[in-house]
Amino acid sequence: MTNKQEIIEKFRTHANDTGSPEVQIAILTDRINMLTEHFKTHQKDHHSRRGLLKMVGARKRLLEYVRNKDEKRYQSVISSLGLRK
Repeated sequence: MTNKQEIIEKFRTHANDTGSPEVQIAILTDRINMLTEHFKTHQKDHHSRRGLLKMVGARKRLLEYVRNKDEKRYQSVISSLGLRK
């Protein structure tokens, strides 16, 4: 897991930004990637899998929000995180 502060520094929109949708999406993506690696060795960890599915849903809702607000911000977020197209 990369340092949370580094993620916030990279995706923030202004100096004191810690909770913008872009930052939240980036943090969730990092946690999702970490859990995906965890499941490669722990296939039967169904309790953590439920948490993973909840995180994926939360990220999906945030991405939908950003896409509806500003298409350019949405494109920049998904391209910098390597999501989708």
